[in-house]
Amino acid sequence: MNPSNYRAPAWLPGSHAQTIWPLLIKGPLPAYRRERWETPDGDFVDLDWVDGKPGAPCLALFHGLEGSSRSHYARRLMRAAGKQGWHGVVIHFRGCSGEANRLARAYHSGDSAEIDWILRRLKAAGHPLLFAAGVSLGGNALLKWAAELGDTPDSPVHAIAAVSVPLDLAAANEALSTGFNLVYARHFLRTLIPAAQAKHQRFPGHFNLRRALASRTLRDFDDAVTAPLHGFAGADDYYARSSSGPLLGAIRLPTLLLHALNDPFLPPAALPRPEQLPAAVRLELLAQGGHVGFVHGTPPGQLDWMPARVIAHFVGNLPDATRVR
Repeated sequence: MNPSNYRAPAWLPGSHAQTIWPLLIKGPLPAYRRERWETPDGDFVDLDWVDGKPGAPCLALFHGLEGSSRSHYARRLMRAAGKQGWHGVVIHFRGCSGEANRLARAYHSGDSAEIDWILRRLKAAGHPLLFAAGVSLGGNALLKWAAELGDTPDSPVHAIAAVSVPLDLAAANEALSTGFNLVYARHFLRTLIPAAQAKHQRFPGHFNLRRALASRTLRDFDDAVTAPLHGFAGADDYYARSSSGPLLGAIRLPTLLLHALNDPFLPPAALPRPEQLPAAVRLELLAQGGHVGFVHGTPPGQLDWMPARVIAHFVGNLPDATRVR
């Protein structure tokens, strides 16, 4: 798949339609197999697997804000991995698998330490041909991890892909605080606020519940809940320390960065220029596609273009001895 061959359908014009429509055509759930891992700090993460052929590569997916293995992009990526005969696994961030996590902390956009532990455990569990993809929030955390890894020779993965990433968290949250974009913010807040309320009942004193309940934007919520739960001084500190955009120059892993210029979650001005990126990072900017949309074809449309592009990137980075000729 080449970015030049993507065409957004004329019947689905505009960034919002291209972002929202995929939520309505998710497609069937793969036949997941769930596995639970205990974390070193006494919590747990749930993984949903699509099992592939013995010895086949493994595609690990880190989902977006309030996402899961049920998200449309997760369904499509896992089905694409399955069609290749690969193993696929959706790693649920803490609290996103349908069961509240055990600790006061939850998950956040810069949780690269968690990603490092998960990827290294996957490799140690028998997946030496490992690739990682991240979507939106998960993509930001994955890119941050890759930048912190730098040129360290013991990477557990061969390549990564990041799709529709809010590279500048402050700019993204500003974009989601006005106009029609507030629809997206309120969509997320409908699950974030009740989860915070439940967490406060179990762990009182970790954040100000009154401020959490009064949140009208994602920045309000991050300032009231996400930041104090995860050791940040506030939303500004959280965004500054967690944004992957300023760190991209340190990435040495083969990386696909896929983004639509009409993505309503991030202003185009916040995107890097190709000359600012290292040779390892391939930036593919599409004129249209929305946020994790990339619908194509006749109505009701198809969602297989993005998964195929991601798989093609990973196939191109398989070790020579493992490639099918």
